[in-house]
Amino acid sequence: MNIDPRVALASLTNALEEHLNAAMTRRGDEDPAVESAFYGVADAFEAYEDALFAASGEVTPLDLYDEDEEDDEEDEDFDGGDEADDADSEEDSDPLGEAELNR
Repeated sequence: MNIDPRVALASLTNALEEHLNAAMTRRGDEDPAVESAFYGVADAFEAYEDALFAASGEVTPLDLYDEDEEDDEEDEDFDGGDEADDADSEEDSDPLGEAELNR
C-alpha cells in the first residue's frame, strides 16, 4: 500500500518537531524521550522517501546516519590503512633518504 507523499511529509515534519522538543527538554545524556524521537525521525524519513519514490521516482539528497556503518568504517581505518599511508611510513622511517641511495 502506497502512502501519499504529502501525508508522509506531514508525518516527517511532526517527527522533527517532536525531536526538537525532546532535545530542548532533555534530562541527561541518555534521555529515552530523545532516543525515541530520534528513531521516530528516522522511521518517518524512510516512509517519506519510500512514498516520494513510489509516487514520482524521485529521492531526497539526504541519507540516514547509521552508527553501525560508522563503526565499520572506523574499523577499516585501523585495519592496515591504505598504500599511501604505507609509503608515508616508509619515508618517515628513513628521513635522510638512505634507502634511495642504496638502490
